[in-house]
Amino acid sequence: MERIVGIAEVRSFVRAEKAAGKTVAFVPTMGALHEGHGSCVAVAKSLADAVIVSIFVNPTQFGPAEDLSKYPRPLSKDLALCSDWGVGAVFVPEAKEMYPAEQDVWVEAERLSKPLCGRARIGHFRGVATVVLKLLNIVQPDVAVFGQKDAQQAVVIRAMAEQLDVPVRIVLSPTVREPDGLAMSSRNAYLTAEERARAPWIHRALLLGRELAARGERGAARVAAEMRREMEAHGIGEIEYIEIVGARDLSGLRRLEGRVLIAVAARVGKTRLIDNLVLEIKPDGAVEDAMLF
Repeated sequence: MERIVGIAEVRSFVRAEKAAGKTVAFVPTMGALHEGHGSCVAVAKSLADAVIVSIFVNPTQFGPAEDLSKYPRPLSKDLALCSDWGVGAVFVPEAKEMYPAEQDVWVEAERLSKPLCGRARIGHFRGVATVVLKLLNIVQPDVAVFGQKDAQQAVVIRAMAEQLDVPVRIVLSPTVREPDGLAMSSRNAYLTAEERARAPWIHRALLLGRELAARGERGAARVAAEMRREMEAHGIGEIEYIEIVGARDLSGLRRLEGRVLIAVAARVGKTRLIDNLVLEIKPDGAVEDAMLF
């Protein structure tokens, strides 16, 4: 496995791989890697001959009151995991090369960035879309893999690639969970033991939403209300949102129809956690688990 710091060097690596007739898959990350990232790498390996992972804690997607300085950066551990996963190269750019001057040009999904997390994290998805486009332009992969846990991010990135004609295939990897259902996240490390015990009720509330849909409930507001009661009854009271939206365009839904995203954001202690389920509501009433795309 090769560790690469400079933009010119990673471009040279990719050119050599493509000159050898290989396809290239790319997995962008902010480090603090876990098996959720490992799942993305596994999907990438199944789709291409060579896999590149980037590790870059992107400052432009953190708000003034968010945890940029505290964000975990266990680089040695991350590199060891990438080696274990069979990654061909790890791109670890420096902020001064990614942002050599004050950023004046931004990528913004005006509509898709407004709902869900966009209400509380003003400017977050502008920073995400901008850095992802920069990374895709630098690496120029054939395919890029992202996790479904960050559902709104995935929808924004797909729209960015489609609408700006970026020549890369965007693919999702399913959410990877702990044995008790908690979605794997770098931020789980912030939870105290007591908070960690409560956190799985976010996923259990999502399962309740799926169960209600399977029993025939189609009212989005009623499903969300029952999920909220479930979370609050088990100690998760600081709920930012529980929303049911269209999986492709994040539009609010009054009824569960077609492919829907049930998304939750809540604080457990001081830690903000997000999770979601995607359901396909069939015309015959059947309910199936699905992917965003």
